[in-house]
Amino acid sequence: MSREKTNPDFVESLARGLDVIKAFGYHRRAMSLTELAGEANLARATARRFLLTLEQLGYVKSTAAGFVLTPRVLELGVAYSLSARVWEAARLHLEELVAATQQASSIAQLDGADIIYVARVEVPKVVGVNIDVGTRYPARSTALGKVLLAFLSPDALERTYAVPSLSTVPAFRERPVEELADELREIRSRGWIATNSEMTSGVRSIAAPIREGNGEVFAAINLSVIATEVSHEQLITEYLPWLLIAAGEIGRDLALLREAPQAISS
Repeated sequence: MSREKTNPDFVESLARGLDVIKAFGYHRRAMSLTELAGEANLARATARRFLLTLEQLGYVKSTAAGFVLTPRVLELGVAYSLSARVWEAARLHLEELVAATQQASSIAQLDGADIIYVARVEVPKVVGVNIDVGTRYPARSTALGKVLLAFLSPDALERTYAVPSLSTVPAFRERPVEELADELREIRSRGWIATNSEMTSGVRSIAAPIREGNGEVFAAINLSVIATEVSHEQLITEYLPWLLIAAGEIGRDLALLREAPQAISS
């Protein structure tokens, strides 16, 4: 298959391996090496190497009738399906949290030195912060990001600090990484953080981790409020309990989804 290699990071061998998998049409169960090479537009020797690799990984099986895909290829779609189910379930809890507090709530995950918003529910306000799913902010300047940084291993944290942020949104107040150590230790100790006017002026936020069944931090959840409407004390005493409940419920649902039968064996 001809491709324009405009991206220096493009991995041609991976693309060709996927071409071999896609060459198995729904109308043909078993295919010969020659048929697969033709469908994938590969030399016969090249197609054979990919097939043997896929067979060793358990995605393809050789039979008397030819090569066939195994049920294990379904695993390639399970990750997406699980992810979609996770955020669908999480959004329900966000909606309940927002209904109870009348404040915007988001979930984010760490990506390099940044957080990426993966779920968000807003409330209509005259003054607010417009954030869409997919928005990228520097992790060390957000409550969500600090929670995610706090639970990294020392080596992972050092690697994260070494990566430049890809966010195009400047932080209102950006602290150097060497000043974050005490704050991250405090987050690990108490399990949440409250911030005031760090990423955005006039916005307070509280955030807590969402944990998988094994206790590892999977994402972070927050509530953000307008500072003139909600005091720091009110944020902690009234809203933090709701936030921690939501984080626990999302983590519980995540664990149930992880435990649901979905691994496919060849």
